[in-house]
Amino acid sequence: MSWVQIWVHVVFSTKKRIPFLKTPEIRSEVFQHIKENAKEKDIWIDCINGYSEHAHCLLLLGKEQNMSKTVQLIKGESSYWINKNGLLTRKFEWQDDYWAVSVSKSHVDQVRKYIYNQEEHHRSISFKEEVEQFMEKNGWQYIRS
Repeated sequence: MSWVQIWVHVVFSTKKRIPFLKTPEIRSEVFQHIKENAKEKDIWIDCINGYSEHAHCLLLLGKEQNMSKTVQLIKGESSYWINKNGLLTRKFEWQDDYWAVSVSKSHVDQVRKYIYNQEEHHRSISFKEEVEQFMEKNGWQYIRS
């Protein structure tokens, strides 16, 4: 029997960072759906939250799962569901890109608090600033083509 515990913090934004998720009610409905749908696909999302133009997920990857396919399933189905159910007045899309970093078991509670505190967090910092801090912390740079 294989035992796997790979915690991952995933962040993805709306297409062109349009603030589609601008109300707490829309965010709640979208994030609840994402979590329920993921469970049906055997994707364990420990917690999910975000703000007007992005989402944060803390998830556990299973032994048969890979990051790319997992994020594709989460984002693709949720876009389809949002549009099919007319949640918004215009077509919804997630940005193609995402960020994902591993989380050690000892930091899981800290990451959960960070994810659950997104609304308060974004009262003092923009998503653009958050992205820049995240990239600096992880040693990433934009790739210009």
